[in-house]
Formats: sequence, structure tokens, C-alpha cells
Amino acid sequence: MNALSPGLWDRTLQRLTSAWQEIAEALPLAGAGDLDRLRQEVRACIEARGGETLARAHAARIGHAYLAQDHAGRRRFLTMLASDFDIDTGAVENRARALIAASDAAAKRKLAAALRETAEAPRMRLFTRFNALPDGLEFLVDMRAEALAGRHDRPALGPLAEDLRRLLSAWFDVGFLELRRLTWDMPASLLEKLIAYEAVHRIASWDDLKHRLESDRRLFAFFHPHMPDEPLIFVAVALVEALADNVQRLLDRETPALAAERAEVAIFYSISNTQPGLAGVSLGDFLIKRVVARLQRELPQLRTFATLSPMPGFTGWLRRHLAAAPMLERPPAGIAPARAPAALIAALDAASAAALKPWQRPLTILAGRYLLEEKRGGRPLDAVARFHLANGARVERLNWMGDLSPRGLAEAAGLMVNYLYRLDEIAANHEAFVTQGRIAASGELRALARR
Repeated sequence: MNALSPGLWDRTLQRLTSAWQEIAEALPLAGAGDLDRLRQEVRACIEARGGETLARAHAARIGHAYLAQDHAGRRRFLTMLASDFDIDTGAVENRARALIAASDAAAKRKLAAALRETAEAPRMRLFTRFNALPDGLEFLVDMRAEALAGRHDRPALGPLAEDLRRLLSAWFDVGFLELRRLTWDMPASLLEKLIAYEAVHRIASWDDLKHRLESDRRLFAFFHPHMPDEPLIFVAVALVEALADNVQRLLDRETPALAAERAEVAIFYSISNTQPGLAGVSLGDFLIKRVVARLQRELPQLRTFATLSPMPGFTGWLRRHLAAAPMLERPPAGIAPARAPAALIAALDAASAAALKPWQRPLTILAGRYLLEEKRGGRPLDAVARFHLANGARVERLNWMGDLSPRGLAEAAGLMVNYLYRLDEIAANHEAFVTQGRIAASGELRALARR
């Protein structure tokens, strides 16, 4: 996932600072780096001393000070929120004991309500006041991104990030989101974000972006009403005549555009989450289903909906597998079985189509095994497979040398996957995967994985 460029971040910072300046002026300014003063303001904001208007001014001032910090300063502030405004576990325990001991039904209801309130971290009230400020929702998304980035060095930020995830999951419910088709006529500021945010297949230039918005291409994104100029997640679709097997051919700017009414297949070739702060908030599964429904209405001749997807974890898994296994069965001609693992690792290191070509058969078989059999916690090891299978797709086909980019060769030995969305099977596939861990796959893939 691509981060905002410094220029885009500066404009976001400037907009928020301007929006909150007038509100913040209701209070004397605290030093932006003075944690003690900010701690006092946080407490006053949470307790709403002086009423809601003053609490809102406190929230604006706190946010203003937070935005003025560098990364280290923002993490110090978040750590203060995590430690000083967390749940009082002792109070929760006392409330729980009182609830258990109560015998009267009315008393139990009253104590249960008090327990719910006590079990919520006080910082949650600060977050809701941020949300009430202009552009406050975007501010909270960026704040959670900062907490997620810092939680490995500062574990206390993990619970804080989870608090924000629960709030954002409610506020970014799919019922609030607007699906838009993005076109070349959109404002340049929005198109610039598409270039910055594209996470799967880099957009090399404005001409490259224009090609991805041609008549036989579609780009759809979810927007939130409170973030109308900020795409949350977007999916790129190619309208083609047959199931695609190579992403370079799919993105070739020299290929003449196909008349949309002649297309029979819609290929989803890139899905990019644009907001690191929304990690763990389900958006992509709803996006694909909404886009399929829209494409069916607009282009009823479309018969097939599928992806052309990467396998970003394949070669990493394969290297670990080869380190543990003494031999590979049936290596290429001229390579002794005992030398096969080292020879294959050398080909993976070279990361070129020529070096990998002799290994097509064993690599394709191992890729099938990786997709269908390698699991963690009962779910596929591959993150892209987990996403599409949970969404109701099935693993349809492996494509040799489907991605010849340096990244595709390094991460997946050039292999790509088609996940097929058969509309009459999506619900059943999703249910079987979620409840039983069952993977829907074509007979070709199952036979390949058994070899």
C-alpha cells in the first residue's frame, strides 16, 4: 500500500489545520510538544468541562497540536493516550462483581449499563469528539495509521488501534459508502491520488493512467460522505473477450481499445486499499460485489467475472519449503535430484524468465499446492487467496509467466492466478470457506496440486 506523497500529506495537513484553527482559538494555545498540557486538555475534553462547546474547542486544539508533531511526537502523544486514558480494569472488576452479586432485575440492568460504560476506554470519548470536527473522520483514519505503524515498537498502541478500528468499522459501514466510477474527466487532484495509491501494478505516467481509464477499462472506488475527495479503496477492471493470462498484455498501451459492448469477460486486475488506517475494516469484498452488479446492469452481455491476481507470498514460502526438503521430484533434465533445491533457489534468485523457464512444471505444481494446501490457522497462507476465497470466488487457473515485471518474477516466479466469480456459486463458496475452511477450486487446479 502506497503512502501519501509529502505534497499530498502537506495539503491534507494544511486543510485540517485551517479547518480547526477558528475552533481552537476558543482556548489559549498550549505548547505543541508539551505532553503535560495536552494531557490536561485531553482530560478536560473527555470530561466536557464547561460544556460541549468548550470540549469541542479542546478537541480542535489537541488535534491541532498533534498534527504539528513529527512522527516521534505523534507516537509519544498516542502512547500517552494509550497509557493514561485506557480502561480502568480495577473499576471494571468491581462493577462486574456488583453485577454478579445483585439479585434485583432493575438493579442488574442499572449495573450492566454502568459496567458497559466503565469497560470503554475514556479515550473513546475523545475520538468521538474528533469525529464531530470538520474533516475529523479523515483525521482519525490517519491517527489509526500512525498507531498501527508504531505498535511494534510501542505495544500499548495495539489496543488503541483496536479501539479506533471498532469505531471506524461502524462509521465506514458499506451502507454509508458511495460507489463512483472514476474517469479521465475527474479533477487532477483526485487522479494524482490514484497514481500515488495504486498498490499492485504501478502507474508509470499520466499516459499510463489515461490508458487505464479508456472505454474498455473501468475504475471504481468507494467514497465516504465525510471524505468526498478521498477514495477509500478502488478496483481496476479490464473488459476483454477471454480470460486474461498476462498482465503486461492487459496493460499494454499499444493494444487497441475494445468496444465495451463486444466484451464478454470482466477482469479485476488490481484492488488498492488507499487508507492504511482502515486496515481490518472490510471494504474490498463489498466493492467487488457492487461493481459486478453495476457492470451487469450496464453491460448485460458480460458472462464471466474473474481476477488476474498475484501470489505475493509464493517464492517466500517456496524458499522455506526447499530449505526443509532434501529433494524435488522430477527436476529439469540434466539436474540431479539431490542438487535440485539449490538449483531452483538459484533460478529464483536470478528472477528472470530465462532462468525460471526450465522449472515451469515443478513450479506450477508447487504453486497449486501452495494455493490449495498450505494454510495457517485453517486458512490459506496466501493473503490474496484468503481475500478472494472469503469473498466467494474459486481458484480457477494458474498462468505461467503471467507477470514478467521484476516484482512479479521475484515474488511469484512470474505466476499469476485467475479467481473466478461465478455468480450462482458466490454465496455457497463463501459459506463453505468461512464455516468449514473449504476452498473452491477448478478440477484442473485440484489435479495439479495432487501431483
